[in-house]
Amino acid sequence: MSEQTSSIPGRVGILGGGSWATALAKIVLTRQPHLNWLLRSTNHVKEFTRLKHNPSYLTSVTFDLSKITFFTDSDVNDFFRSCDTVILATPSPYIRYYLKRVRNSVIRPKLIINAIKGMVPEENVLISDYLQEYKELRPGQIAVIAGPCHAEEIAKDRVSYLTVGCFDMGKAKVLSEELFSNDFVHCAVSRDVVGIEYSAVLKNIYAIAAGICHGLNLGDNFQSVLISNAIAEMSNFVSTVHLVSRDVTESVYLGDLLVTAYSSFSRNRTFGNMIGKGYSVRAAQMEMNMVAEGYYAAKCIHLINLRYQVNMPICRTVYEILYEGAPVEASIRRLSTLFK
Repeated sequence: MSEQTSSIPGRVGILGGGSWATALAKIVLTRQPHLNWLLRSTNHVKEFTRLKHNPSYLTSVTFDLSKITFFTDSDVNDFFRSCDTVILATPSPYIRYYLKRVRNSVIRPKLIINAIKGMVPEENVLISDYLQEYKELRPGQIAVIAGPCHAEEIAKDRVSYLTVGCFDMGKAKVLSEELFSNDFVHCAVSRDVVGIEYSAVLKNIYAIAAGICHGLNLGDNFQSVLISNAIAEMSNFVSTVHLVSRDVTESVYLGDLLVTAYSSFSRNRTFGNMIGKGYSVRAAQMEMNMVAEGYYAAKCIHLINLRYQVNMPICRTVYEILYEGAPVEASIRRLSTLFK
């Protein structure tokens, strides 16, 4: 191990209190002796401490609280000071709220792992770009963790696959081995930070499309063609915005798309299914009471693609349905005429 990577991961923290953050905490604590964990409120911490599990998400997963130090919103700078490596795992609409409150002098020396499958909505930028532009981090200090890995299956110790992407491959390998690999999680490594981030954003939009089509009772044959076209669309866009050598059939790209589009655990598919059945966007959001990242992603990608002009009929259709009130059935029918 090089001198540069010998101190990694050091003291590890997770920012976020949802199901994905809870699943990541379970994974990390199979490899690390201690975890700093920032939750939203004092009440959340009190309930977690009383129950020994997250009171709202993955309640079957219990934790040894002697291995956890909790922080809350008001402690965000203290939380970052207490960590060498921080995993960002809050829903994308909230990440700007946290990062704006962290002093650049506090976050600048840290290694940041993005586990958010979304973008910063206000700026329409990837998390890695936001960290470099607004928080002054160097590319080698930024990593991403993604893959076909539902939190609900991590809770049941089901075999799962993740990929750590980092501009510094030495750090990627250490993070894979020391944080994210255990008896039920296999973790690969990659340099394709930008491609992984964009793919994680896009697959949520395609999952909404799959859910809409399910809600319209279009059947499995149609779904297979939808997803075949979705991976081609994803590949075209990611290759246009970040041209590097990648195999989109790897699990971090295609695998994550498939599980998000097909699984009953997918909140984006669930959200789309409700839209397909006639719910308004607002009604679907209120009934779910969880963040469907693809809703925000649809607008972000639409605005970014105004610059690149990639042909993205699936993303465009989802955007028009969610943000412009386009008729659902007619929009999907029109989309179907473009499929190969």
